[in-house]
Amino acid sequence: MTVDAVLDTVAGVCLVAGALLSLAAGIALVRFPDVLSRMHAAAKPQVLGLLLVLLGCALRLRSGVDVTTLVLVGMFQLATAPVAAHMVGRAAYPHHDIRRDLLVTDELAGDLDRLRARRTGGPEGAASRTAVGTPGPASGR
Repeated sequence: MTVDAVLDTVAGVCLVAGALLSLAAGIALVRFPDVLSRMHAAAKPQVLGLLLVLLGCALRLRSGVDVTTLVLVGMFQLATAPVAAHMVGRAAYPHHDIRRDLLVTDELAGDLDRLRARRTGGPEGAASRTAVGTPGPASGR
């Protein structure tokens, strides 16, 4: 067996594994119950799947320009996916698009209470006692 045949076989395995991970991420986006779970599915398995596909393409193409381009695509994906997921989560939180009953720790409750108190002029902390553990309107999905 030649080196080219081994590299082509490894590239094929990487392409199939990456495609399956991306498929799993797509299914999870449809099936998961709230924004935070969907955000997890959109960030982690999708990025790993894309990196495996890029690795498979790099092993198959094996030219300097192609590999450099694929490395840049992978680096931009690694830099942007966590930031985008974080921003989606921060945007969904105050609109009750998350299931608070699934949260282990609600680190944003205090910040949201301060913002609500500032807007209404009421005491800080009163909203967190009622908001934490109270499912939002999207929790029934």
